[in-house]
Amino acid sequence: MVRFGIGVTPRVAVIGDVHGQLAALRYELVRLGADPHTGDLPDDLTVVQVGDIVHRGPHSGGVVMLIDRYLREQPGRWIQLVGNHEAFYLGDRSFVWTDRVDGDTATTVQRWWAEGSMHVAAALPTTVGDYLVTHAGLTAGFWRAALDMPTSAANAATALNRLGAGGARKVFRPGAMLGRRRSGSAGPVWADAADELVPSWFQAQMPFSQVHGHCTVTDWDTGLPRGSDEVKANTITNPIARHEVTTLRGGRIIGIDPCHGAAAAPLWAAWEAALVGPVIT
Repeated sequence: MVRFGIGVTPRVAVIGDVHGQLAALRYELVRLGADPHTGDLPDDLTVVQVGDIVHRGPHSGGVVMLIDRYLREQPGRWIQLVGNHEAFYLGDRSFVWTDRVDGDTATTVQRWWAEGSMHVAAALPTTVGDYLVTHAGLTAGFWRAALDMPTSAANAATALNRLGAGGARKVFRPGAMLGRRRSGSAGPVWADAADELVPSWFQAQMPFSQVHGHCTVTDWDTGLPRGSDEVKANTITNPIARHEVTTLRGGRIIGIDPCHGAAAAPLWAAWEAALVGPVIT
C-alpha cells in the first residue's frame, strides 16, 4: 500500500493497451510527468496498465523491459494487469498468434505472474467514484456466478486476484472474440465490449464503475460505433484521447484501448483521476 505525504494530491493514470509501441508508451509517460529513462514516477502518480503490452507493434521486448524496471524500482506505484496477449505465455493458448516474443521477454512475463507482480484487477477509489480496472471488463454474469456479486470495486478486485493467484482458468474464459456464442459471463480478460460487457449490465444495476482496455465500442479508424442501438445510445466518445464512456444504471464503463496496431495510434491518452485512497489489488 502506497501512502502519500501531507499536501500531496495523489492521482492515478490508467494506460490502455500498448501492444509493443515503446515510443508511444514513453511519450505518454513523459506527458504524465514520468521519466522512462530513469524509471522515476512523479511523487503524486500511480500508474495502472491494463495489459496487452506485447504483440502487434515492433518493440514488445522493450516495453516489457521498461515496465519491469518500474515494477522493480517503483513497487506499488506501477500496477500491471494481465491481458489476453500476456495470457498467451501463461498457458492460455486459446487463440493463435504466430509472431511470438523472444524467450527472455516471455520469461519476464511469466515471472511477473508467478511472483504476483501482475494482477487480474485493481480498484481505484477516486473523487469521481470507485472504479474496477480489468483488461476486458467485468461482465454481469461473471460478477454473479464467479464472484458472488461483490458490492464494492475493492472486494471485486480482491476476489478476481485471488482467482488468478489460485490458478482458476475461469478468469481467462473466452467469449465472442474467439468465435464463441456471445456470453454475458465472458471473463475479465476476454469479454467483448460492445457485444458482451456493456449489454450484460442492461438488466442489472452496476455496483461500481469500470475502466477496461482490450477492445472498443467505437472503431477508431472509421469513427463508427459497434453493438446494438442501446449500446450506441448510451455511449459517448472522445476521439482525441480514444476514450469512450457508456453510462448505465449505477455506474459507467470507460473503454481506453487506443487500438495500436503495427503502427501506434496518432492520438491517445491515459485515463486520469484524483485518488482519495490507495489503489487496491
